[in-house]
Amino acid sequence: MANERSMNEGQDRHADVTVLLCTWNRARLLGETLDSLARMQVPSELRWEVLVVDNNSTDDTADVVHGRASSFPAPLRYLFERRQGKSCAMNAGIRTSSAPILAFADDDVRVDAQWLAAVVGEFGRHPEISYVGGPVDPIWESPCPAWFAATGNILWGTLAILDYGVEPFVFEERRRIPLGANFAVRRALVEAIGDFDPNLGRNDVETLLGQELPEFFARARAIDALGRYLPAMRVQHHVPASRLRPRYFRRWWYGKGISRARLEARHPITELGLDLRTVATIAGVPRFLFGSAVRDAARWLKAAARFDRGGRFAAETQLCYFYGQLRERLRHARSAA
Repeated sequence: MANERSMNEGQDRHADVTVLLCTWNRARLLGETLDSLARMQVPSELRWEVLVVDNNSTDDTADVVHGRASSFPAPLRYLFERRQGKSCAMNAGIRTSSAPILAFADDDVRVDAQWLAAVVGEFGRHPEISYVGGPVDPIWESPCPAWFAATGNILWGTLAILDYGVEPFVFEERRRIPLGANFAVRRALVEAIGDFDPNLGRNDVETLLGQELPEFFARARAIDALGRYLPAMRVQHHVPASRLRPRYFRRWWYGKGISRARLEARHPITELGLDLRTVATIAGVPRFLFGSAVRDAARWLKAAARFDRGGRFAAETQLCYFYGQLRERLRHARSAA
């Protein structure tokens, strides 16, 4: 059971916005995130708070939060959530907060000065909008590898990098969704469709699942909810050196394949509008996935012939994605049988 420890006595329990930070053993980076939130330029009339959800950290996370609480410009709260997994932590934070707007950021980001003002301003101007999201820029812990730069933007999601340009737009019109490192939702949307599914989110360090957000927005699309991309809602995200290795990318795309297959088993109409119940299959697996794998294999061979390491590795990650999908879809088909 979640165990909350309040860090501010007499705090306002009726905040307009709760900033939710879910964290696991990143005390130093969490401190940077809290400091950037403290430096924001927030409208004077806005009632806001920060809720840090500690998901079984064994470092000094609690001390980092406690040490900043007395001087923080808004109520700063701490919640311990024992159930492992980011989805569990986000859900615990949602249940603990009562604010009508929930803004989510990762525990290793630095938010821009206008980050929260951009969120509340957009919701105020557009009552028809149920969620918003913004760009995520990298903070490289070590130099960006040449092979990664050579892949273009196809692998940005692996490192939680996102930039859809300088103009706002409705996500549904371009068939896009925000990243989990930088988005905000109205509580009314959560009340309408439910919270995040722990079975599709990362809950261990061996299999890098991560489709809880796409699944959440699939349910949002089903009720015709709309979201907007906000260029002014910008954060910077730490990219640790440990993730700049091919092995991490292979594991990430394999895990994404598994969780994508689970997602589409529940929501067969994709964000592109394709109804997977109507497509041709081979052993219960959509036939077009095999065609994509053949094309990726051909791309790998062409890139290898040109000594194009970036192109070769980009194709390799997509084959890992196919393998994860294939294994999970075959497992699902056997279970259904």
